[in-house]
Formats: sequence, C-alpha cells, structure tokens
Amino acid sequence: MQTTTFLLLFHSESDSFKNPSVQKMSGAALGIEIVVVFFLALFLLHRYGDFRKQQRMVLFGTLLAWYLCFLIVFILPLDVSTTIYKQCVIDHEIASDPTVRQFPLTNTTRNSSVTSTTSPRKPCYKPWSYIPDGIMPVFWRVVYWTSQCLTWLLLPFMQSYARSGGFSITGKIKTALIENAIYYGTYLLIFGSLLIYVAVHPHWHLSWYELQTIGITAANTWGLFLLVLLLGYGLVEIPRSYWNASRHGHMLIKTYFKASKLMTEKADAEENLEDVMEEVRKVSESIKYNHPLRKSVDTILRKCPVDYQEKMGRNNDDYEDFDDKQNTYPSEKSLVKLHKQVIYAVQRHNRTRVQWEILLQQAIHWEDVAKNETSSTHQFVHSFPSAEPTGWFSRYIYTPTVEWYWECFLKQWFYKLLSVILTMFSVAVVWSECTFFSTRPVLSLFAVFIQLAEKDYNYLYIEMACFLTIFFLCICVYSTVFRIRVFNYYYLAPHHQTDAYSLQFSGMLFCRLTPPLCLNFLGLIHMDSAISHQQKEQTAYTTIMGSMRVLSFIANGFYIYYPMLILILCIATYFSLGTRCLNLLGFQQFMGDCEMTSDLIDEGKELIRREKRKRQRIEDGENRRREWKERYGNPRQEITARNRGSHEMKETNYSDAVNPSTNRQAKYSRSTNRPEKDCVELLQDAEPLDFNADSLTEDTMDTDTGRHIGGRYLSMSSSRNRIFDDV
Repeated sequence: MQTTTFLLLFHSESDSFKNPSVQKMSGAALGIEIVVVFFLALFLLHRYGDFRKQQRMVLFGTLLAWYLCFLIVFILPLDVSTTIYKQCVIDHEIASDPTVRQFPLTNTTRNSSVTSTTSPRKPCYKPWSYIPDGIMPVFWRVVYWTSQCLTWLLLPFMQSYARSGGFSITGKIKTALIENAIYYGTYLLIFGSLLIYVAVHPHWHLSWYELQTIGITAANTWGLFLLVLLLGYGLVEIPRSYWNASRHGHMLIKTYFKASKLMTEKADAEENLEDVMEEVRKVSESIKYNHPLRKSVDTILRKCPVDYQEKMGRNNDDYEDFDDKQNTYPSEKSLVKLHKQVIYAVQRHNRTRVQWEILLQQAIHWEDVAKNETSSTHQFVHSFPSAEPTGWFSRYIYTPTVEWYWECFLKQWFYKLLSVILTMFSVAVVWSECTFFSTRPVLSLFAVFIQLAEKDYNYLYIEMACFLTIFFLCICVYSTVFRIRVFNYYYLAPHHQTDAYSLQFSGMLFCRLTPPLCLNFLGLIHMDSAISHQQKEQTAYTTIMGSMRVLSFIANGFYIYYPMLILILCIATYFSLGTRCLNLLGFQQFMGDCEMTSDLIDEGKELIRREKRKRQRIEDGENRRREWKERYGNPRQEITARNRGSHEMKETNYSDAVNPSTNRQAKYSRSTNRPEKDCVELLQDAEPLDFNADSLTEDTMDTDTGRHIGGRYLSMSSSRNRIFDDV
C-alpha cells in the first residue's frame, strides 16, 4: 500500500508538472468559488440584517458562520471529483504493478483488480478542477474547526452579549458570562466525566486522535438528529409551496389569513411599546440631569423612537435638583432590565410595521392578479401605480402586456412544472435515504448516477450532479431554518428586520447542521467508507471527520437506520399533522376546513379593504394637489412674491401718513393683481383632501372690493384678507 501511495503522489506531481495550465485552472476554480460564496453570504446577511444599526461584532460573527457553511457546500463537489481521479490512479497502479497484488486484498479490491486485468480500463484524465495534494486537508481542517468554535463557544457568548441591557462593555461581558456559565458548565461536566471514565477503564486506551474523533462524532450525531427533522419537513413543504403559489385564489385567502394574524401581532407590539415607553417616561422624570444614573437614562432614551423622544423631551423638567432623601430612584439593575425591554420592544414594533407594509403590498398584488385574469385587453393594470420611476426594463421589455401573460398565465404553469421537478427530487432523496446502506446491489439513485459518470470520467457531470444534490438538500434544510419561528425569540425576518439574537442563532444552527449534512450526502453517493464499508479512496473531508469505527454502534446503527425516519416525517408533513396539532393547542394555523380559519380570512379581507381605502384617499389627495400645481404653477414662488409684496405694503402704509396721494396711487396700482394673490392664498391654506372642484365655479368674486362672496374656504383665508381692507 505504501508503494501505491508513493506511485500516486509521483503520478500526480508529474502530471501537475507537465500540465501547469491544469493546475492554474484548478486554483482559479477554487478561488472563484471562495469569492462567489462570500458575496452570497454577504447578500443574505444584507437582506436579513441591518448594516447601519446592528453591532459590527454581531454582523461579523453571523457572516463568518454563514460563509463557512456555504463554503463547505460549494467546495465539496471539487473534493469528490479529485477523489475519484485519485481512485482511478490507484486502480491503474494496482493493475500494472505486480508487487501490489501480493498484498492481502479485500473482496472489493480483489474484484476491482480482477476486472482491471480482464478488461482494459480507460486512461485517467485529470479533472479541470483538480486540487493538488495537501491543500484540501488543511482547508477542511481550518473551515471545520473554525465553524465548531463559532457554534459551541463564540456565538452563544455573542448572543448573550448582544441581548444584554448593560450600559458598558464590561457589564455586557459579565452578563454574557453569567448566562453561559450553565451552558458551558454542562458540556465541561459531561466531557470530564467521559474522560475520567476512559482513563480509569482498563481495556480502553484512547489516543488524542480517537478522543478527537469521539468529539466530532458526538457533534455530528446531535446535528444529524436535528437534520432529519428539518429535512423531512422541507422535502414535502418546498414542492407544495410552489404548487400552492400557482393557485392564485389560494394565495389570496392565505394572504388574508396572514394579514389577520399579523395585525394582532402588530397591535400587541404597539401596546407593548406603549407600556415600555410609559416606564421610560416615569424613569426619565424621576431621574434629573445631575443624577449619577442620568447617563444610563439618556442611553435608554436614544434607543426609543423619535416621536417618543420628542414627547419626553418636552415634558422633562431638569431645573430641579434631585434629593436622595425625599425620592426613591430605580437601581442600576432595574435600568439594565428596562434597557433590554426597550431594545426588544422597539425591534418588534419596527419589524411588525415593515412586515405589515410588505404583506399589504402582496395582498394588493394578488387582488390585482385576480381582477386582471378576466381582462380582455391582455394588459396588466395595477390598482395603485408604483411610486418608483419607470425604468427602461419596464418601459421596453416588461411591458403591461408581457406582465399580464406572465402573471396571469405563464407564472402558474412555471410554478407547477417546478413543483413537479422538486417532487421528483424529494422522492429520490427519500428512496436513497432508506437504501443508501445497500452496496450490492446499489439502490441509492444518487450513487448510481455518480458511478455511471465515474466509468466515463465525466468530471463536469460528477461535479454538477453533486452540486445539485447537495444544493437541494441545503435548500430543504436551510429554508426550514429561515421559516421556523420559536415564539418571538427566534425569527428570521427579511427586509433588514431580523434582530441580533436570531441572526446568531441561525449561524449556530448552520454550523451544527452543515457537517452532518455533508456526511449524509457522501453516504448517499457511497463515498463514505464508514457507511458503505468499501475499501476506496476517501475524500479529504471524511479524513478530517475521522474514522467512525471508534464508535461502531453509531457508525453501524444510528447513522444508517436513523435517516429512514425521514419517510415517516414526510408522511406526517404531507397530511399536515404538525399543523393540526398546533391548531388544537391554540396556535392558529392556516387550515381550509376550520371555522377559525374562515373567520380570520374574513377579518383579514376587511383589514386589507380598509387599508386600500386609506391608500386611495391619500392618492386622491396627491392627484388633487398635482392638479392645483398644474393649474396655478409653483405656489412657492407665488407665496414668496406675496410675502415680498406684504413687506412692501407695510412700508407703503408707513409712508401714507406723510403723503396721502401716494396712498391713493398704491391702492389703484395693487388692485389689478388681487385675484391671483387670493388664488395663491387658497392654494396655501386649503386642505386638498377635502377640496371639491365644483365649488370653484360656484364662488363669485367681487371685482370691485376683491373679496369672496361665497365658498368653502372663506373662513380659512378671511384673516389674511383683512390685511388689505384698509389699503
């Protein structure tokens, strides 16, 4: 075997020396994927986080966790193709070197050597993305252990630090250490107990490598337990969500249902914010400007919304000194608790407000789709025009006609086709999860596809098949993580509305789920010898994970039979058993045959209708204001001219006391511009929302005196008209 390893290294080094362009291409492929994955993680973090308001440490930790997990997913297909090439080289050396055949071989190796002598094998072609020896083990070791340090040590500490209500860095660190003392102490107690047991046991002599493998196995076992639960839900729910998206009526009533629930949550968030702001007001009034805790109160006030800050600023009287003997003041501990409550209340209020605007836009869109489906003009008409200016894409490519065909006809068929394709993928995954332990015959569909491509050394097909498979598995798992909601403590909300705690919790889940997900994928394609029990070249990723044979009951039992539970979970998800259980417990879920769901749909429909009327009134007011501007020009210039004329009139009145003849000339010279000035006054003082265009024709103007005889706005401008009565 040492001879084979030496020949493999010599062969790979000689090929790399002969083909420097291949080596450059492989390095370029690895570098491109590293850069692309970084920007993908940065884009997702920008969508869910807020770069301007959230702490840099929180953003950096979440970005690093997401980036490392996505990096494992994208680089693993390159590791698979490189391993297949190495296995090809080993098979050729075994077939050509007679000294290698003298070593005792297993059944698998003996069969491969016999077939290699009886039938000629194709020459081994180095893949375009071949990674030289020594790079991948170091790469996987750095990525894996960094992600494990993040998920088990740093991110839990950063969670408590970001959620703390302390006013200083020292106070936040102290709070985080106290909250994580039980968390870290439990793991240290379990690890210490196992270490003492192993040291005392006479038959167990474990090395550092075996202890490391036991730790990795324990972490992967915990991750696999959660992975199967999330994967069983995502394999059914993702295809079903796209199928339901093709049903416009279903999406409309589901949006009504969401609107009703979100309005309840929005009302609770506003009420909670009012209560917290009332506590802040009391504290701000009791603690004056020269109190030692006033800086802490000011820090709390800066976290409050702007309108509440203005109210508290007006009501706050800092002219009185505080007296420790007469009044009772809150302690620093109570202020820390209040600071934490303010952060949570403001974040929840802003999140529900933004989500309500987004959901309202979605409801209006689905109502527009329902109205335009029966349109004979085949042009999509929006109820409310977009506030953004029309770009060249909407003007020349995505025209109203194209939009109608896409929204009312093509989109639903595209979603149905996509749902069918995803359903086929889900069935293949469930079948392979239940049969991947069988190597003779090979029942796993993904292993069959990879082995067929391996015979022709079609590395591009191998990498694409591996990438699509693992990408689908990641979508099923990660989308469930993004959709899951644990009350209001963990919730990933798009449009920059996710709090720091939820961002870091998602990073922890990603780091714990990705390594067992990749091991499970390697087991599906029979590239993990601990599960397939084949003497084959191992990927660099599995060598870092260590040999699972140290714990045989996990490698031969849990890792093989536990993934079969996916079949039961998929059946339960298909019949919505979890949704029905939550509905029975009092958590309202969308169910078509439930009376509570029908009531919430009707309530949401009325809420959407009310918001549409409000938006329609605002739009009508804007249109009337625009008509006034088009009819009378820019009112600001006229108002400026009027103010300048008023200033001149004051000077004229002062000069009238000296020269009465000048007064008479000024009177007749200014009477000609009076109607235009009154129109400008109407434009400035009147409320456009209540304006009736017909009233303008009914009003009459006394040209001699320049005063209104009738009209709605007489009382609103009479005070200014009296300025000119004595002129």
